[in-house]
Amino acid sequence: MSEIRNVRIEDESIKLGQFLKLADLVDSGSAAKELLAGGVVRVNGVPETRRGRSLVNGDLVQVAAQQARVADGSTPDDFPW
Repeated sequence: MSEIRNVRIEDESIKLGQFLKLADLVDSGSAAKELLAGGVVRVNGVPETRRGRSLVNGDLVQVAAQQARVADGSTPDDFPW
């Protein structure tokens, strides 16, 4: 696995499809839709297919070997996942 990148969000939550683009894990919304439909996106280690899944501070998103964590500036580096 690659190093986990913390990706800062401005609100309390963000939709998974939006986060995938914000974190540069996909290039477009259609690419996000394809990955989600293919079951290759994991949230906190669990496969996720819902583009509208709400993510909050500390959630870890994985696509293949890339990993990004939802952060609000207070997320510790040793978060449990």
